[in-house]
Amino acid sequence: MRTVPLVTRGLVIINVLVFTTQLLMGARAELLIDTFGFIPARLMHPEAFGYGAWEIAVTLAGSLFLHGGVVHLLGNMIYLWVFGGAIEDALGRQKYLIVYLSCGIAGSLAHAVVFPSSTIPSIGASGSIAGVLGAFFVLRPHARIVTLFPLVIYWAMAEIPAALFLPVWFGMQFFNGFLMLGSARSTQDAAAGVAWWAHIGGFVFGVALAALLRPRIATRRLT
Repeated sequence: MRTVPLVTRGLVIINVLVFTTQLLMGARAELLIDTFGFIPARLMHPEAFGYGAWEIAVTLAGSLFLHGGVVHLLGNMIYLWVFGGAIEDALGRQKYLIVYLSCGIAGSLAHAVVFPSSTIPSIGASGSIAGVLGAFFVLRPHARIVTLFPLVIYWAMAEIPAALFLPVWFGMQFFNGFLMLGSARSTQDAAAGVAWWAHIGGFVFGVALAALLRPRIATRRLT
């Protein structure tokens, strides 16, 4: 890595600070989530919720920095810490931040397409993280990722190529998203769980953006 990942570190710090604020707010944190969380039905019918276009835009970005628990936060931040720096180094800080936010928004919109009538707030950086993973798959396919995997009675560590690990990760998201559609009693029940389709949408958008930017990155490195 050639540069210090300031944006990645900044995003981690902001997410932790926002979550700390949620904890300090106690029961009032629900109001924060209802206000700034992304609600698909509110996107589709903003007038019914008394929201304008700019307020919907705020929820699309603001929801990316809210989390539902410590495990939710840590899971996202670990992925961001591991993969974000390499993508920030490849794209540059400004483009990386734009990709991060754009993928999160794309993930939320994908969730809304699948569950347009949901009134349950969708929160978390998962769509953005998925986009970072998608970009990593395009820009760093030969990188090796140290991961844990179960061996009957204990866990082992192994290095796995990104070109293998990330498609498997995406396949799991798609499989779970498909199962959620088939097994939920209603779209409302499905939307109350993990927003798998936000992961899928974020990853696909990250792949697309990285594919568009990759030729410019190659040119910049040759000059």
